[in-house]
Amino acid sequence: MTFFVTLTRYFSLTPRVLGLALCGMSAASSAAEVSVAVASNFTAPMQKIARAFEQDTGHKALLAFGATGGFYAQIKNGAPFQVLLAADKETPARLEKEGLGLAGTRFTYAIGKLVLWSKQPGLVDDKGDVLRTGGFDKLALANPKLAPYGAAAIETLTKLGLLAQLQPKFVEGANIGQTYQFVASENAALGFVALSQVFADGRLTQGSAWMVPASFHAPIQQDAVLLKTGKDNAAASALMAYLQGDKARALIRAYGYDL
Repeated sequence: MTFFVTLTRYFSLTPRVLGLALCGMSAASSAAEVSVAVASNFTAPMQKIARAFEQDTGHKALLAFGATGGFYAQIKNGAPFQVLLAADKETPARLEKEGLGLAGTRFTYAIGKLVLWSKQPGLVDDKGDVLRTGGFDKLALANPKLAPYGAAAIETLTKLGLLAQLQPKFVEGANIGQTYQFVASENAALGFVALSQVFADGRLTQGSAWMVPASFHAPIQQDAVLLKTGKDNAAASALMAYLQGDKARALIRAYGYDL
């Protein structure tokens, strides 16, 4: 009671405003944290989404970025992640089947796009013919056994009939984030990366690129799942809902993903 009177005198609040203030204090006191495993391709949009999520809900998302295959192994071995944002649909479905993901929580949060990218302007043409003509020493791609974007790159080269020819030039990243770094640092002249890594606000951020036609590889359907460890975590449930809201979806589209 003393606290109520002191607060009223200090702020001269009307009952309605005081009620809103107390609600805000209650929301702040119930704020929680959620540990999120995020596929590397989704780094930039997820960082923005996490900031907006904290501002709008008070909950904090603790983000870890890496290869989906690597996260699967870590979760199987007891890593304390509560939400997984994968680069594929198979991994969340497998975790759900194995009882490590909660049934009924899985949904597609983005459809990824593969691009052939170089930091050098003009090196990559809009049809990807540079792959046939050569003129480069190294071609970066993510490990196809761990990263869906790497698997999509292999499918693309197979469809083009260039896999055997270009395999000696491969430089493999452990995930799509490392693959991007190979090209950004020019340790590889070009490489297959996620569109979201080189695209923002409707434009290519730098260099030259060829957007690989969707028909060249299996769809990169990226699913999220609430993990068993996040079952009773309010922040985990709130994040899953937030990712399906208008603000998050607008940010995802801004990085070139389909929904």
